[in-house]
Amino acid sequence: MEEVPVYKRVLLKLSGEAFAGDQDFGIDPKFLQYVCGEIKSLVGAGVQVAVVIGGGNIFRGVEGLEIGIDRATGDYMGMLATVINALALQSALERLAQVPTRVLSAIEMRQVAEPYIRRRAIRHLEKGRVVIFGAGTGNPFFSTDTAGALRAVEIGADLFIKATKVDGIYTDDPVKNPRAEFIQEISYLQAITMGLRVMDHTAMTLCRENHLPILVLNIKKPGNLLRAVMGERVGSLVR
Repeated sequence: MEEVPVYKRVLLKLSGEAFAGDQDFGIDPKFLQYVCGEIKSLVGAGVQVAVVIGGGNIFRGVEGLEIGIDRATGDYMGMLATVINALALQSALERLAQVPTRVLSAIEMRQVAEPYIRRRAIRHLEKGRVVIFGAGTGNPFFSTDTAGALRAVEIGADLFIKATKVDGIYTDDPVKNPRAEFIQEISYLQAITMGLRVMDHTAMTLCRENHLPILVLNIKKPGNLLRAVMGERVGSLVR
């Protein structure tokens, strides 16, 4: 009997830093090819997949302050960086994985992406297309974590997957503190009060108020995404 995914529609949040791979800047072709295969496995299992990508591998809004750019302008520049990543992922998914993909941008740029319209996004998902949301929320002062949470709630996602380079949530940074303890499951309120940096408070509050579970997992472990949507114990769950 064929396995049926526990989660039918998910939003995957990828960091811009992940796209850089082992480089300090830009897009790593090896990671791009790898993540395409991981996303394709979800689509093949019948999961509707939406994606939000950060832009830290190209430009972060707060970096603008260091070179004399005001925060709002810097954030808009960061939004454009997320669109560059979105277009790269779209091209790779369609060329390397043969997965139909649409980029929907919160900032209108019709020559390269469709404008974000909630009903259109849902229709694309229903037709089996991967939907990539670019340009964050379209507003400065909001992180791509918040954009991911907002879009996940808007499209009625069953699960928010935050892809990281560690196995899940720890009591401290496991890279810096080898004694940090792994947390398999935690409530939204506990995560906030304990000061665990799962995501920013705005994003966490959005998920909490809309009862959207958050799964933090290691994207670099092949098969993790598929195991997670099938209901296996992978990473850390916030609910």
